[in-house]
Amino acid sequence: MTGRRQPDPGTVDRSIEGRIARLLGIGTFASVVMLAIGGALLLASGGSPTDTPPAFDLTRIPAQLAALEPAGFLWLGLVIVIATPAGRVAAGLSGYARSGERAMASVALLVLIVIAAGVAAGLAGA
Repeated sequence: MTGRRQPDPGTVDRSIEGRIARLLGIGTFASVVMLAIGGALLLASGGSPTDTPPAFDLTRIPAQLAALEPAGFLWLGLVIVIATPAGRVAAGLSGYARSGERAMASVALLVLIVIAAGVAAGLAGA
């Protein structure tokens, strides 16, 4: 029988580690770039980092980016910083599930549920 061989349970797919490393690197780089652009635009507009920031509104970020408003870049950078570790856990969940590591996949799923609950609670209180 030909086809894809199923990985042995207990063997972590090493390619997922490379993908996770790239995800973390890209997330870190993207957040630093967004925060740097936002900081530069803030200083160029005469603003100060100690000024009261505008309220966070995820739906306004695209318009703020299009208008080159510093707040859009700063908020997007912070969103990326917060989302990158959750993306790492999701990638780990995928890798563990594909390699048959049910216990670790379950732990990763529970971590994602806790993250989602925290985000939901934060948005409900906002």
